[in-house]
Amino acid sequence: MTRPVTHIARLLKWGRILARHGALRGIETAPQTPPGVKRLCRIARIGTIQPKVPDYAAAFQAIGPAAVKLGQTLATRPDLVGEEAARNLLTLQDALAPVAFARIRAEIEATFEAPLESLYSEFDPDPVGSASIAQVHRAVTTDGRQVAVKVRRPGIDKQFARDIETYEWAAAHLEALGGEAARLRPRQVIANFRRWTLRELDLRREAASASELREAMAAEPTYEVPAIDWDRTASRVMTLDWIDGIKISHREALVAAGHDMEKLATNLVHAFLRQAIAEGFFHADMHQGNLFVKADGTIAAVDFGIMGRINRQARYWLAEILYGLTTGNYRRVAEIHFEAQYVPDYHSVEEFATALRAVGEPMRGKPVSELSVGQMLDGLFAITRDFDMQTQPHLLLLQKTMVMVEGVATMLNPRINMWDVSGPFVQGWIRDELGPEAALADGLREQGRTLALIPDIIRRLDAQLPKPGAAPPAPPLPDVRLMWERGEKRTAWRYALTALAGAAAGAAIHFALGG
Repeated sequence: MTRPVTHIARLLKWGRILARHGALRGIETAPQTPPGVKRLCRIARIGTIQPKVPDYAAAFQAIGPAAVKLGQTLATRPDLVGEEAARNLLTLQDALAPVAFARIRAEIEATFEAPLESLYSEFDPDPVGSASIAQVHRAVTTDGRQVAVKVRRPGIDKQFARDIETYEWAAAHLEALGGEAARLRPRQVIANFRRWTLRELDLRREAASASELREAMAAEPTYEVPAIDWDRTASRVMTLDWIDGIKISHREALVAAGHDMEKLATNLVHAFLRQAIAEGFFHADMHQGNLFVKADGTIAAVDFGIMGRINRQARYWLAEILYGLTTGNYRRVAEIHFEAQYVPDYHSVEEFATALRAVGEPMRGKPVSELSVGQMLDGLFAITRDFDMQTQPHLLLLQKTMVMVEGVATMLNPRINMWDVSGPFVQGWIRDELGPEAALADGLREQGRTLALIPDIIRRLDAQLPKPGAAPPAPPLPDVRLMWERGEKRTAWRYALTALAGAAAGAAIHFALGG
């Protein structure tokens, strides 16, 4: 087990980097930040020269690969890090210096226990992309197919495990302070982050996600997922079809190629809605670097390490919430929040509906250039505190992806109205899934399942009540020993104070010498 002094030393090191980029200012000045955390921020920035405008994305990139992924997670939490930081973190690019080709070759050959030439007739030693977990090379298989080969960085799994352990330690201590820190559930945020990261580290899981999404979107002619070469895919290496297209971020090139920007933006939004609402399984990293436009206008996606899931009941509620906001039915939106147990039932449905109206009314009928889904989410986060709403970790990826999709769609078509584009799709899905015919079919299926389970239902009736909400059961959290528990208060805090004093003294000396 890692000692507290080690965790503190890591946090101080990271804090110094954050301070140099001005990224501690918001934490230090926020009224909800616990006093102990504010003191750590002040110590971490001793002797640093901070920029006027904080650059959170650059700070996380400077800390390292695990921090890049954590920053992308925190971009979904304006309630936790603030609106300014969340917007900046959305620009966080997952790009690092590439690993030397000799190490990449060794990784591939060790994975398949075979020479590289027996797998690929051609293999470009220069990567086309280099991210925090893996890098991608263009290659040709021995049977002549053009492919992309994603290879995990050697040793990256150990580095992530080390850093995540410190994140868990820090989150446990922060949540133990109670109050606002407990309501924001930082331990659940880090638990979700660990699960997402473990999935990304196993490239077989990413390959399976790509394969599943490809099947789910097979009937969508304007969206494509490359096929997986399973014979050349393992935990550390993934091979998939090569995509020829223009990066969706290269707007001028798309226009020059004759693509319809308005149609592309609409198709992208519909593809996301199809995944999130109709399928309940969506590509949760739909930033500009992961989307390409083929010659025929098809949008092709890559990088399936981060995927989101929403269960059927939550999708019903999500669709009704979106439709209610687009039509101004705030009463129904409020009722759904109570049915899903997002809002404790001691609050008033009517009061919550009024609060939602204050968020939704200014946005209806206006183009995204004036008001946006991102701003709507900010407004919703602002009222969560008033109504004691706990964070719903299962919706974090959805919120992040909604903002990403909106950003890309706006870049393609600045005049797009997300509500107008989303409304018909959501309305049609609600009609198909919640209409009389669908209700009858669902009812017959449900009655059949119920009849078969009557004995079990009778035995477990107590477990069925009260009716569960939309959030899935929380995963088990790691057992983190707090420094002030079980008689360790003095020793642990002696370590902490020693580390803090050493960091402060080192910073002071560095500053005095003109460093």
